[in-house]
Amino acid sequence: MAQRAVVVADGEADPAVIRKALVAGLGEQVLAIGADGGARHLESVGRIPDLVVGDADSLSTEDIARFRDAGAAVELHPADKDESDTELAVRAALARGASSVRIAGALAGPRVEHAVANLLLLSAGWLDGLDAAIVHAGSTIRRLGTAEGPGSLALRGEPGDFVSLLPLDDPVQEITTEGLRYPLAGEDLPLGSTRGLSNEFLGTDATVTVARGRLLAIFTRRA
Repeated sequence: MAQRAVVVADGEADPAVIRKALVAGLGEQVLAIGADGGARHLESVGRIPDLVVGDADSLSTEDIARFRDAGAAVELHPADKDESDTELAVRAALARGASSVRIAGALAGPRVEHAVANLLLLSAGWLDGLDAAIVHAGSTIRRLGTAEGPGSLALRGEPGDFVSLLPLDDPVQEITTEGLRYPLAGEDLPLGSTRGLSNEFLGTDATVTVARGRLLAIFTRRA
């Protein structure tokens, strides 16, 4: 079973971001999943998806036949469903043994509500303890902490790179940072606070810990 999965959604997706997400470590297998029309994004960078998941509202019957002929598994769902195609694709990755998931194509496109839903998807309890992140342009978005417990995150970058910390609970409790220009020392951030926006790396390493609550950590390269 794959230990790492790349899910590509049907928003605007930078081919370079998809290619980078697909790069495997030594001996590592990567499971490539297209969330509905995201399958075409994978195809555009030369990777036939291992699995296509969704209601096929963004794929033609010819697309589906082409992917099947190329060896992709196809998991079709009804249009009237309770989950987005992206959520279904992430759940499919976990069901196939992935403990690390990168999601591309999740934040841009004409339907802004899909971008918001994909960001909030990271807060789902069924992702607790898993390495799940959205990758977009020069940014990587992760969630640390749980609704009832602690979490920590180690980050690596360059001096001046940005880190934004946005609370998903009210409040996120006892946040402590190291290696950032504007430190937090066991402080709370209430839901809706923008205090954590646009912090910066002082060196090449930074850490963020929380005692309780879900916190989005958005790392963005300055260059």
